Amino acid sequence: MTATPRLLVFAGSVRSGAFSGKTADVAQKTLALQGVDVTRISLLDYTLPIYDQDLEKEEGIPQNAMKLARLIASHDGMLIATPEYNGSVPPLLKNTIDWLSRVRRDGDKALNPLAGKAVGLCSSSEGQFAGIRAISHLRAILQRCQMDVVTPECSVPRGGEAFDDKGDFRDERLRRAMARVVTALVEQAAFSARMEP
Repeated sequence: MTATPRLLVFAGSVRSGAFSGKTADVAQKTLALQGVDVTRISLLDYTLPIYDQDLEKEEGIPQNAMKLARLIASHDGMLIATPEYNGSVPPLLKNTIDWLSRVRRDGDKALNPLAGKAVGLCSSSEGQFAGIRAISHLRAILQRCQMDVVTPECSVPRGGEAFDDKGDFRDERLRRAMARVVTALVEQAAFSARMEP
């Protein structure tokens, strides 16, 4: 492994101007400033059908799920910025995780893109609660997928007012929270990568 881990960043929404997308952009900048090799993607480039076990049995794992699984496997960790829909995780993100959790092989090689992978979490919402219900649900889902979820998190309240003209956080407390998430993620990703066979 190189001196710093390779990290993947994406948002759980593909809506234009989404607060989660802006939060993911802040995470990308923060990681880059630490010298981390960071890749920012959009789930719009990995569209998937709604998970259905019959569909999986008939057609196998969709090509986009395999592409994303390989991309995740090629990185040491990832950061996910989730919006909150009705007090929980958005269907786009949950569906993506559901498909990824079904990947077990890539041809003749074993492939489990989520288990043991370090992940940092952020959330955002228009309201004061900052998506904390969604981030709590997402943490539980990813832990069930055997991911190494770091403890610090960054939750962004009042998303419409949270970002300046350059796309950075206005609030120093949010900048510090993102720095804590990023630092913990880099350390955990480096540790997890060393533990791989």
